[in-house]
Amino acid sequence: MKRLWISAVLAAGLALPAQAQDVADSVAPEMASGNSDKKMVTTEKFMVVAANPHASEAGFDVIKAGGNAIDAMVAVQLVLGLVEPQSSGIGGGAFLVYYDAQTGRMTTFDGRETAPASATPELFQNEDGEPLKFFDAVVGGRSVGTPGTVKLLYETHAKLGSMPWADLVAPAIKLATDGFEVSPRLAKVVNGDQKRLSRFETTRNYFFPDGKSLPVGHLLKNPEYAATLKAISEKGADAFYKGDIAKAIVKTVQNAEGNPGKLELADLANYKIKERPVVCAEYRSYEVCGMGPPSSGALTVGQILGQLNDYDLPSMNAGDPNAWRLIGDASRLAFADRGRYMADSDYVPMPTRGLIDPAYLKERGKLLSGDKALPKDKVVPGNPTWEHAMLLADDESIELPSTSHFSIVDANGNIVSMTTTIESGFGSRLMTNGFLLNNELTDFSFRTHRDGVPIANRVEPGKRPRSSMSPTIVKKDNKPVVVIGSPGGSRIIGYVATALIANLDWGMNIQEAVSMPHLINRFGTYDLEEGTAAEKLQPALEAMGYKTNTRALTSGLHGIVIADDGLQGGADPRREGLAVGE
Repeated sequence: MKRLWISAVLAAGLALPAQAQDVADSVAPEMASGNSDKKMVTTEKFMVVAANPHASEAGFDVIKAGGNAIDAMVAVQLVLGLVEPQSSGIGGGAFLVYYDAQTGRMTTFDGRETAPASATPELFQNEDGEPLKFFDAVVGGRSVGTPGTVKLLYETHAKLGSMPWADLVAPAIKLATDGFEVSPRLAKVVNGDQKRLSRFETTRNYFFPDGKSLPVGHLLKNPEYAATLKAISEKGADAFYKGDIAKAIVKTVQNAEGNPGKLELADLANYKIKERPVVCAEYRSYEVCGMGPPSSGALTVGQILGQLNDYDLPSMNAGDPNAWRLIGDASRLAFADRGRYMADSDYVPMPTRGLIDPAYLKERGKLLSGDKALPKDKVVPGNPTWEHAMLLADDESIELPSTSHFSIVDANGNIVSMTTTIESGFGSRLMTNGFLLNNELTDFSFRTHRDGVPIANRVEPGKRPRSSMSPTIVKKDNKPVVVIGSPGGSRIIGYVATALIANLDWGMNIQEAVSMPHLINRFGTYDLEEGTAAEKLQPALEAMGYKTNTRALTSGLHGIVIADDGLQGGADPRREGLAVGE
């Protein structure tokens, strides 16, 4: 069958040339298989999908014992912080999208880190007012924001959990005390970051016992983490935000050799979780819902999909170069808006509703109607509807890939979609009380202004840095049908958007969708996942005018489809994740 891409704007179809059609048909099966032998997991009652088997099993045990999705979330996160410390933990922050099955209400909880009260907009600039080199800013105390994860877990459990708090902390305490075998992924990333991890004594002693990098299979114990969790188990979040643990965090940050930070006890004591309205964008017959500002995730995913509403992607397939032209340029346009407008809306007025207004996205989508890559001068921020006037300059902040995501559906239909992070791999590389501290403040723009115009995502006291984390719940006919999210820095947005297209438009099951080879375009260059079928699309994309770059693209997509006959789970083969349930 000849596949067409159709512009409803032009009311016309354009057939692929024969050679390109051959590429589309030959590549599509490989894209669907994703070169992975992982099989979709199906269950009837509940499911947990997380990035490490220990974490997935901890969540499974909680729900099996009668707990709900929030209870399982606590156990999963605290175990992840132990077994996958490079990605998330109690020294970082998280975004939670939650669906309450009884009320049908969806909401979000913001556990994003905040800038210290004494932080200035010039935090990441040298004496000449020029931005620091990225890792000169990251490694040490300067990059550490006030952690939010512990308070997010504790306060949402107090509101929505069902099992005793101490019972949910216990699995991570036991694992930290007894030890766990170092996984191949953990061993690899520790060895790869040896120079930075070795800079601080406490971190060095943990990851390089006897002066050698942790080997695969090494039984790693963390009694300091167990002690920290025991205090949190007994005294709740106050044990972390006040008292000895808080003092140790502040001391570690302020005394980081060569790069001290500004975090103070008052920053910890005053930290607050914020419940925020869910942000939903229309995509065909679906509502794609997620975390609003300070995350750019739901807005940018929603913009990408919303611009594609008038194009017949379902008639294409994953091997079709024109499908990737549409997706790639929709992403570039969305990232142009992201760089101009998106930041912590508590500090910077934002046209949130305007950015996902269907009429605005329809108009932006008209720009995709050609057959070549959009020229650079056409990829500029749009003019969404504002409720007020505001002049902002484009951002240039860096967001490196790390982070973790897990998806949970419990036996009653309650849903957790949570993306959690300490920012880049191993965060600031500072460790205290058995856990690593984040480098989240480097998600702010290092510059404050451009040509005299302020940048929305500049550093300000108490502000939350913009994020790309995109925990997502998709609804159809007002019922949840997909739960998904991913790590991966600013590429998270593309990972989530394309996995949804694969599942909703191209009919891939959830395992196929999260395994599909990646093609990601944020700023003009098309990143193609090395060693996969994505590389076969390189000639066609370059003929369309794209620059391409073949590289590793290590997502960590973990998704659940809620079908009429049960649950279907998929774990990203690029990580060590597992879908479990019954």
